[in-house]
Amino acid sequence: MRRIAPLGLRTRLIAAFLLVAAISAVTTAAFTYQQARNAILKQTQDTAVNTLRDQVEQQEMRLPLTQQELQRVVIELGKRGKPHPWIIFGEYEDLRVSTNPDTPTSTVITEGLREKVRENRYSAFQRVEDQRGNPWLTIGVPALFEHNGYREPTGAVFYASVPLATEKQTVQAMVDAAQQGAVPGLAIAVVPALLAARSVLRPVRDMRRAAQRMGRGRLDTRIEVRGADELAGLARTFNETARALEQSVTELREAETRARRFASDVSHELRTPLAGMLAVTEVLDEDAAHLDADTAKALRLVSAETGKLAVLVEDLMEISRFDARAAELNLDDVDIAESVRKTLERRHWDDERVLVELPYGVRARLDPRRFDVVLANLVGNALRHGGAPVRVTVRTAAGQDGGRLLIEVADSGPGIAPEVLPHIFDRFFKADAARTRSAGSGLGLAITLENVRLHGGTLRAANGRLGGAVFTLDMPLEARA
Repeated sequence: MRRIAPLGLRTRLIAAFLLVAAISAVTTAAFTYQQARNAILKQTQDTAVNTLRDQVEQQEMRLPLTQQELQRVVIELGKRGKPHPWIIFGEYEDLRVSTNPDTPTSTVITEGLREKVRENRYSAFQRVEDQRGNPWLTIGVPALFEHNGYREPTGAVFYASVPLATEKQTVQAMVDAAQQGAVPGLAIAVVPALLAARSVLRPVRDMRRAAQRMGRGRLDTRIEVRGADELAGLARTFNETARALEQSVTELREAETRARRFASDVSHELRTPLAGMLAVTEVLDEDAAHLDADTAKALRLVSAETGKLAVLVEDLMEISRFDARAAELNLDDVDIAESVRKTLERRHWDDERVLVELPYGVRARLDPRRFDVVLANLVGNALRHGGAPVRVTVRTAAGQDGGRLLIEVADSGPGIAPEVLPHIFDRFFKADAARTRSAGSGLGLAITLENVRLHGGTLRAANGRLGGAVFTLDMPLEARA
């Protein structure tokens, strides 16, 4: 299913403003309509009820009523209809008459109204609709007479049916006027909605642009503060945060620059004396066989530690070049299978400890020296911390920007602990913190990752399904300098 794109803040603000305006207009119109409708109907029914009751009280009737007498009274009442002409119906015992001789009874006079008038002996009314949907006001008034200070029923009841068509037209005209005025009202409400949305969105847009500039490294970005509302407070908070962030980043950059310069300077200063020490230890190693056992052991220890120190210095210098963005690629077309075999032969790993799967004819444009460092670090790390045999698998795959070179180095060891896996490429990180005197410096995998990134590739570490650590190198066949 296609997902519906979320509406923008501007659209939501305008929609919310118009919704509030529409709800307010509808609520006001409904309340006004209700009050006006009730007022119109109440005025009509009060006038009609009072008029009929007064006219019935003024009529002189001789009891018992005859058909002619009841018809006379009904005709007299029919002449005095207010506020509209009405139809009068008279009922006395079994007699039924009306101002219309053809219809002595009415369908709009309900049995409920008849029972209410007869049982309670006072006037009652109802608003009903006929079969055609026309509204009517029906009124029932009992005829009473004075007897010993009490009002007694005569048994005669007179009903009036008052048409409410005029009132219905008046109410409908009010509804039509409200409906016709709602659309222009909402159209006019769009103008303040746009102005309100603009006043809210302007600082939001400024803040978005400022955040984008900060994301691109412009930490000196600030927002102009307008007014004293919540958005202005948010802008001031943003400026204070940006100022504090700029200061912190500046201090961190200065500290990082000093640390890089220190590491680079120390590495350069150590390189010359280490070269001399390595030359001396090599000469002494040749004569170690002629010395006593303790002296020879001490000499070999000094020679081994001097070699480790030399490797550490070279790694520090390499890391310094990466940090200073001074590392460059010297690209050349190489045969991948041949390059892998030469790397293993130089380290004397071309035996049963390392198993390779090398397709023939795979050529790539890359830096041979850095590729050698990458492969040697991965295989050496697998042999030291994993276990033989180590499997090196080379294959190619298609990519969006051309062919890809995929190299997988898997060992037969216990694998990488889950808590170690996220930090496996961190500098100076060692899985066993107690092994402070391990052969590695903790920079090998970090340098490997930097070399892979320099080629435009990625390096991932994981655990194989059958155990052991698996490092997967993914880089383009055509690297760009």
